[in-house]
Amino acid sequence: MRIHNNNLNLRQIAESGQCFRMNPIAENSYGLVAFDSYIELEQVEEDLIEINCSDNDYISIWKEYFDLDYDYGSIVDSLKEGSDEFLREAAIYGSGIRILRQEPFEMLISFIISQNKNIPSIKACIERICQGYGKKLIDDKTGKTYYTFPTAEKLANAKQDDLRALKLGYRDEYIIGAARRVLNGEIDFDYLKTCSHEEAVETLKKIRGIGDKVANCISLFGLHHIEAFPIDIWMKRVLSDIYDNKFDPGRYQGYAGIVQQYMFYYIRYINGVKS
Repeated sequence: MRIHNNNLNLRQIAESGQCFRMNPIAENSYGLVAFDSYIELEQVEEDLIEINCSDNDYISIWKEYFDLDYDYGSIVDSLKEGSDEFLREAAIYGSGIRILRQEPFEMLISFIISQNKNIPSIKACIERICQGYGKKLIDDKTGKTYYTFPTAEKLANAKQDDLRALKLGYRDEYIIGAARRVLNGEIDFDYLKTCSHEEAVETLKKIRGIGDKVANCISLFGLHHIEAFPIDIWMKRVLSDIYDNKFDPGRYQGYAGIVQQYMFYYIRYINGVKS
């Protein structure tokens, strides 16, 4: 399956801090585990991606996963034509980033794990939890062995000491608690996807161990509320150093989360961070 799109860059997406199970396997090629499936993707040309999946899987999973019906090009163009120099350069540099439509429970747990960790450490923790509590599968196209992300039931019934042995630290208690709230229906992802971003954030913050930043990340990357604007240490640097804390996300109403991703990716590049 080949996809032609001017705003779909695998390296940029893999390094954008929104997904933790998309990893390089060769030059310009990535392996990705999502929705209990494994696929391999290659950046053949700047505007051409090859995915080793069937037409049916592309339509039912990956077209939506990569948010391919959304016109990111118009946003990049509008930012390039704007008066904000930093944002113009950020949009040009990260023009291949898209907000993936990821599985909400995976994002809930992943961003609980993400607290006070860099991206390589987050990825390592997530792989350990998948190997410990996910299903071991073999992809029939590539023969690769991979592990699915654990279900809420698996993590709700996990022992705290066993999770701590996976080097999750204090987050083990939060993971179990969050999984139990999903399992018993207190957290309804179908509803949170359709309610307002503000309501979703306030609901998520009721879960022990989730503050404003993590709730906004889950809202953006797990519920696809693209008006969310998570602020982590990198974004604090942008807002302080570039904008003197006077940046107004409201100027980009309805797509501030896309703007945030361009900023986040670009400031890390400026500071020499690639992963």
